[in-house]
Amino acid sequence: MRFRVMTYNIHRAIGVDRRFRPERMIRIIESHEPDIVLLQEVDDGVPRSRGLDLARELAAPLGYPHVAVGHNVILRKGRYGNATLSRHPILRERNIDLTIGNWKRRGCQHTAIVLEGRGGRSHRLEVFNLHLGLSAHQREEQVALLARSREMASLGTGVACLVGGDFNDWRSLLQPFFTKRLRFRSATDRSLDGEKAIATYPSFFPRGPLDRIYYRGPVKLLSARRCRLRLSRIASDHLPIIADFEIH
Repeated sequence: MRFRVMTYNIHRAIGVDRRFRPERMIRIIESHEPDIVLLQEVDDGVPRSRGLDLARELAAPLGYPHVAVGHNVILRKGRYGNATLSRHPILRERNIDLTIGNWKRRGCQHTAIVLEGRGGRSHRLEVFNLHLGLSAHQREEQVALLARSREMASLGTGVACLVGGDFNDWRSLLQPFFTKRLRFRSATDRSLDGEKAIATYPSFFPRGPLDRIYYRGPVKLLSARRCRLRLSRIASDHLPIIADFEIH
């Protein structure tokens, strides 16, 4: 069974032109038709985004019946965090706190998604949607927290699993942790021997490979690429990553 995943830091639907335009996000997501969308920097009830629940504001016109939201940061008015949109049922969801000390609050949203195939066949996929911190030391501690979490630690390496989102990992320092210690494979690094990863930031002139997807278990990578729509250069400060997989 094949399925498509998109990971996208939507920057609260505020583009590099400083305009709040959720309709641009809708057009970009719709053009790629992903089965699962991992979103970061998603507002809920915040004045800068007209007080909207952005996850559901995007999900409704795109026809995603299943939505999970993990709020990480509480503001004076509203909150924001990560959101997962899915065409397939979300069996369970939980937000994993990855906050380190007094640093800005960060989190990883875990969802268990049942991919429904033809002939009544289904496959369970464990999905982790994260947004890591800005310092390398902080990110190392955060992925260690994730690895020790009940949600991740309870999964065998043979379980179908994806970890995607905004890693803020400019120099691919976290790659050995995922590929060697946790036995994941990278969908967004073209090779493991020094070739550069897919750059997504800044959107208008991408140089940093901040947005990544790792996968494990009976999942085969078919293709991975960044969005090349002209609209995506201004819709957010990040470009989305689109990856196609096959699950056995």
